[in-house]
Amino acid sequence: MNTTVETLAGLERRLTLSLPTAEIETEAAKRLQRLSKTVKVDGFRPGKAPMNMIRMRYGAEVRGDVLGEVLQKRFFDSVREQDIKVAGYPNFESAGNEPGAVELTFKATFEVFPEIKLGDVSQIKVTRSVVEVNDADVDRTIEVLRKQRVQYRSVDRAAQAGDRLHMDYVGRIGGEVFQGGEAKDFPVVLGEGRLLKDFEDALTGMKAGESKTFDLTFPADYFGKDVAGKTATFEVSVKSVHAPQMPEVDDAFAHSMGVSEGGVAKLRQDIGDNLKREAKRRVQSRIKEQVVEALLKATPFDVPKGLIAMERQAMMERAIHDLQARGMKPEDIKLSDAVFETQAQRRVAVSLLLSELAKANDIVAKEEQIKAMVEEFAQSYENPAEVVAWYYEDADRLREVRSLVLEENIVEWVMGKAQVSDEPITMETLMGKA
Repeated sequence: MNTTVETLAGLERRLTLSLPTAEIETEAAKRLQRLSKTVKVDGFRPGKAPMNMIRMRYGAEVRGDVLGEVLQKRFFDSVREQDIKVAGYPNFESAGNEPGAVELTFKATFEVFPEIKLGDVSQIKVTRSVVEVNDADVDRTIEVLRKQRVQYRSVDRAAQAGDRLHMDYVGRIGGEVFQGGEAKDFPVVLGEGRLLKDFEDALTGMKAGESKTFDLTFPADYFGKDVAGKTATFEVSVKSVHAPQMPEVDDAFAHSMGVSEGGVAKLRQDIGDNLKREAKRRVQSRIKEQVVEALLKATPFDVPKGLIAMERQAMMERAIHDLQARGMKPEDIKLSDAVFETQAQRRVAVSLLLSELAKANDIVAKEEQIKAMVEEFAQSYENPAEVVAWYYEDADRLREVRSLVLEENIVEWVMGKAQVSDEPITMETLMGKA
């Protein structure tokens, strides 16, 4: 077997393979012979069709299959012998083979994995957020939960911030009703910002059964281009005013939140525990982002284009699947994998870098760490044992957890060598920034 390797631009290589024609023809003949014993041909019993007919009908296909298999085997045998680490798949091209040639020559163009030399980790600077979950954080979360369960009761008074109104309205510009300028029984909660402030100001103070006419000038940058910068006259009739009623924070409220025993005290404890888990997750995410960015800057290397293309395609397929799951029809989805180029390039680069760093420094994901992470995930659910079992019954799910653990171990290894400074931060700020 004769092979030569050329170094092209960047990570690209070209391997020239010469294959004995006789070997291809001999194997093709054997397969055609075996095929002739079982194939059905009109006018003949199985296995009785003339060999020349079998050869005419199936010869090119069988020879193509044999050639493809031999090429693949010779290629991978060759790169293995020469210790070439192939990234992605090779592209085979005929090198101008003449009919009747003793040897067939092909060129395989492919990419190799980059040589990654890790930069100086000791020069990496990381800011680690330090957050303490306190009673005020729990109180804010409870207020959010109360607002999510708000109920409204009809009131006979002037509308104020927080009230829900139902109204009919019609808006005209130059005496003509504009598109979207008319609605019946339209609901709005004052202060939520769904309407322009001037519109909400006009509604504030109105009672059920009252009507009002007022002018409103749309902002120049209003999303509705047809009315942006124009002044409209609105006629509004308020049909009802409802005041918000939020539930009391008592044992009944705690029970509605899934707390069967322990009442409000247990609810506050559960919320505090959940906030601590969320704070930990967000802090770790921010640290990882800093570490990865610093590693990429400290360790420049070429990323195989073929791997980027594969990642682009995979990302596009996932996006299409998600859109279809949300109800979009396949024919309505106009998506090109080109939009994922930057993200795909980064994902592949990060994967290669972290993989090389882990291998070079014997960093692994231990089974007890994997189990601990699965159990931590499960704590957010009503029945943790079922969630743990769900993870362990599927190898792919567990593989994802293993990857997360490995990433955490890599980040911890870097943090042990990097320049780390702590920054106290409130939970509210963390939730806003992360």
